[in-house]
Amino acid sequence: MQNNLKARIQQAKGDEPADLVIKNVQTLDVITGELFEGDIAITGDTIVGVAEHYHGKKELDGSGLIAAPGFIDTHLHVESSLVTPLEFDRCVLPHGVTTAICDPHEISNVLGADGIQYFVECAEQTIMDLRIQLSSCVPATGFETSGADLSASDLQPFMDHRKVIGLAEVMNFPGVLAGDPDMLEKLALFADLPKDGHAPLLSGMPLNAYSATGIATEHEATTAKEAREKLRKGLTILIREGSVSKDLHALAEIIDENTSSFLAFCTDDRNPMEIAEEGHLDYMIRTAIALGRPLHHVYRLASWSAAKAFRLWDRGLIAPGYRADIALLSSLEECRVEQVLSAGRIVDETLFRTRQTIPVVGRNSVKAAQVKSDQFQMPGRAREISVIGVEAGLILTQHLKRQPTEQDGHLVANSQTDLAKVGVVERHGKTNASTPLAGLGFVTGFGLEKGALASSVGHDSHNITVLGMNDADMAIAVNRLIELQGGFVVVSNGKVLAEFALPIAGLMSELPHEQVHEGLIPLRKAAKSLGCRLPEPFLQIAFLPLPVIPHLKITDKGLFDVDRFCHVDL
Repeated sequence: MQNNLKARIQQAKGDEPADLVIKNVQTLDVITGELFEGDIAITGDTIVGVAEHYHGKKELDGSGLIAAPGFIDTHLHVESSLVTPLEFDRCVLPHGVTTAICDPHEISNVLGADGIQYFVECAEQTIMDLRIQLSSCVPATGFETSGADLSASDLQPFMDHRKVIGLAEVMNFPGVLAGDPDMLEKLALFADLPKDGHAPLLSGMPLNAYSATGIATEHEATTAKEAREKLRKGLTILIREGSVSKDLHALAEIIDENTSSFLAFCTDDRNPMEIAEEGHLDYMIRTAIALGRPLHHVYRLASWSAAKAFRLWDRGLIAPGYRADIALLSSLEECRVEQVLSAGRIVDETLFRTRQTIPVVGRNSVKAAQVKSDQFQMPGRAREISVIGVEAGLILTQHLKRQPTEQDGHLVANSQTDLAKVGVVERHGKTNASTPLAGLGFVTGFGLEKGALASSVGHDSHNITVLGMNDADMAIAVNRLIELQGGFVVVSNGKVLAEFALPIAGLMSELPHEQVHEGLIPLRKAAKSLGCRLPEPFLQIAFLPLPVIPHLKITDKGLFDVDRFCHVDL
């Protein structure tokens, strides 16, 4: 370390050539908003000089470019990108995301501690700095069948790993408020580390109680009013724009000079299609600016404020002593990323090839038995029942009352009333499938006219969720997913129209992100051919079984009222 410090001093003074110099570049100061001229000198992984003229052992011409601090995604699930952590690195780093803070609770709900171990090993190899928060809620609740159960003692062995920074989103906020011993033990264990929040619609005194535990960040605010209350009560708001939950437009108005040090960006769940077609944090930055938010404050959210929220003190500014994570842009307003440096290294395919391959885990994790169509039958008479209401761009669902159609003594789907049947099939091999299945209900908002859609991505326990207009197609879709060992399937008239396999824990593909993007296109087209009007139907399906997001959900054990936090009858 002493030799490294000596090199930094000598190169910063110009007594020796810097390891790398970015020449002829403008730099954005995200604190003052100033654009200043001068070279950027880098020693190893650290910036040692700005706003002066330097010579380098290696020089990069930054003419016409503007340097901004590398972007930090403050909360995401790599699994939702449908690719491995190493492939996520390849996919997102060129968009300027030099740090990502992930919660591996999707794979942890399937594989337990083995899933965390896999992510830790991958994080050691990524070019971006992939940091891990340890999953706090595996399972999210006790009202579903998960593949694993992680206690505080299961998390403790990972706490000292250099890539681990804290406790991931505390989703079981009812458990926190009720003083659940397991949740309190985890909060106490991580007392001196960052703790991420997850408390949709929580307000008033319950919000005070939640914040009083030391939870410091929150990404579930979906309105400006909700966000402002949470800011008042000490929470840093992580503004989210994923593939399903799109909150940026609703929250953009809170970004100003008073709040920008207490806000950050996150994607939570964003799939390769939208990353390829729109971007990642670069998309959020350009969108916020287009919505009229002050430019350097927007870039502050994406860097300095994000770093401070998670105690990553060494990054977030382009200044001496800071980590050399830099996005070189041809346009600040449009956030056009032309080149990226990660820890002082120029990002290109050659750099990615220096990583070691990590063997994948979680093959053969779909252990469900084949189902029959009669297991989806719902005996009953036509009457008003509870129905899940879905809206594009929201993972919040409504608890509606609708009257389904009755046919031969059974409740059936009806495209005329936009009521599709939804079922959840336990896939971890822990229960014996009943006849009919326990997890059956109805959902409105998809617009299906025929066929069925099925997914093994079902937050957070990742059982198989199937949506359909007839029982036969629903059974075919589920059985094909079991054969694929996870993924997405579209079925109509007894035939599989499109499918995409996710054999790693039923969540991720081994393919390059470009091929995953290409593979999802036929799925989107096939879903649309069934009448589906949602732009991201499979990710929307994935949130139907998540029993910690209001208001009505469905698990493998039945319909779940999140507000009352209990299962309910139809």
